[in-house]
Amino acid sequence: MHWRIRLLMAGVALLAIVIIGRLAYLQILNQGFYKALAQGQQNLSSLAKGERGQIFVKDKEGALYQLATIRKIPFVFISPVEIEDREQAALLLSSTLLIPESEIIKKMDEEESLYELILKNVSSEQAQSITKARVKGVYVGEDAVRFYPQGSLAAHVLGFTNQEGKGQYGVEEYYNSFLEGKEGIATASPNPGGYLFSSQDTVQDGSDVILTLDLRIQTKAEELLKKAVADLEAKEGSIVVMDPASGKILAMASTPDFDPNAFGSVSNLERFQNPVIEKLFEPGSVFKPLTMAGAIEKGKVTPDTTYQDQGMLERGGEIIRNYDNRSYGVQTMRQVLEFSINTGAVFAEEQLGHQNFLDFIKRFGIFEQTGIDLAGETYSANQELKKGHIVSFATAAFGQGVEMNPLQILRAFSAIANKGMMVNPVIAETILERGTEIVPKSHARQQIRVMSEETAATVTSMLASVVEEGFGKRARIPGYHIAGKTGTAQVAYSALGIAKPGYSQETVQSFIGYAPAFNPRFMLMVKINNPKTRTAEYSAIPVFHDLAKYIIDYYQIPPDITNVTE
Repeated sequence: MHWRIRLLMAGVALLAIVIIGRLAYLQILNQGFYKALAQGQQNLSSLAKGERGQIFVKDKEGALYQLATIRKIPFVFISPVEIEDREQAALLLSSTLLIPESEIIKKMDEEESLYELILKNVSSEQAQSITKARVKGVYVGEDAVRFYPQGSLAAHVLGFTNQEGKGQYGVEEYYNSFLEGKEGIATASPNPGGYLFSSQDTVQDGSDVILTLDLRIQTKAEELLKKAVADLEAKEGSIVVMDPASGKILAMASTPDFDPNAFGSVSNLERFQNPVIEKLFEPGSVFKPLTMAGAIEKGKVTPDTTYQDQGMLERGGEIIRNYDNRSYGVQTMRQVLEFSINTGAVFAEEQLGHQNFLDFIKRFGIFEQTGIDLAGETYSANQELKKGHIVSFATAAFGQGVEMNPLQILRAFSAIANKGMMVNPVIAETILERGTEIVPKSHARQQIRVMSEETAATVTSMLASVVEEGFGKRARIPGYHIAGKTGTAQVAYSALGIAKPGYSQETVQSFIGYAPAFNPRFMLMVKINNPKTRTAEYSAIPVFHDLAKYIIDYYQIPPDITNVTE
């Protein structure tokens, strides 16, 4: 009897040894394999991308406001292979989403499928109802969609993202590599109720970008511009506000604009172009201060140098006239700017000399991009001017026959406002990358000395005279010296797509100014295409005045003129 008990115990012991050995084999030696197998059955891994970074603007107090962010849009899907009660699932989805049961059952018939989309863009209430019902095989997911909370505000600066999430135009395109999230492996696991939740193992969200734009100034600029373009029945218009000491863009507005939330509804793709950097124009008389600055810098003229104006002159077989065929007689260089005399600008250019003139306007950046950190900037090499025809130098002296984008001419003016140093425009203040502030590379570019401080101060005093004594009087703001220059330029037929030499009756009317003139806190340009007015005095200047007054009040800039009378 005892031998039987011993035999049974030996058998049990042997079985135990086999079981323990097998467990050791599974749990210790092949532990990694079976762990991976189990995870593969329980978890779903996929390639995913982090969320796109946000874009912000500030106000003068430093408060941040979203211009571009990510909005989560719920959608409903089913996993037919998991559904146990088809009738219950179909009734829930049909009653909540208002979809015929027959359509839902048709998707349930894909019995081997793990995923069938039922409806995108469902409301949060619908999503909550479905989630609370906790029907196995019925799920709510979320799409991350680019959203622009301020609508069309600063649309040309922002751009938008396409269906693939890639930035198009503006900041979205230029800083796409920073804004877009980085790809990685995302793992989804079921919870006890059968609902998925994600663990983003190596996914990295994109960086945020904070712009130099001031929300209040941008909003006011757009408001004034839209009203002016509508009231004057103009084709389009633009405003740029810049800090002349740093190059930071405080506002950049153009109309007509678009809503980046609904970019697909825009049929004319030209609407997406930012006119401030992507459309060229002949600046006209706002160019004259650059010509005058060169002649003064080289010691060829002073503000008091005089010449005899006869209202017209001939160069290279072409007749050049003043606006309205006016003749002014003996005039000083100061008066040439005050009354925007074309023949006077030609006189200053010829005193400077053609090659010196070319060299000087090259220093102003006329033949190159500004390099602003926005996608799509265009410029002209102005080859016709470089050919050296006498008439080309004459007309270029007063801004005709030379093409620029609006930001180029504003940047050139910064050299006058900024004591002879030309700034480099920037639109991004900082990049926030995982909590660390990064200064964009565009800030590292060095300012360029274009002229001496003395020349810049002299030209500024002449531009202040334009506002006090000349055609810029409507820009006056009591208590402040304002420096500025008008421009009313005819539009060439070629710019209108008409194969015909010469100039049409259409005009581009503009005004560039800065304040306070001798210690400027801001400078701005207003440009309006073909308004129903004869000159910029009645179109661009009133807009400049109202926006400049707003900025002075907003910044609380103290007056620089005492004993002011209205």
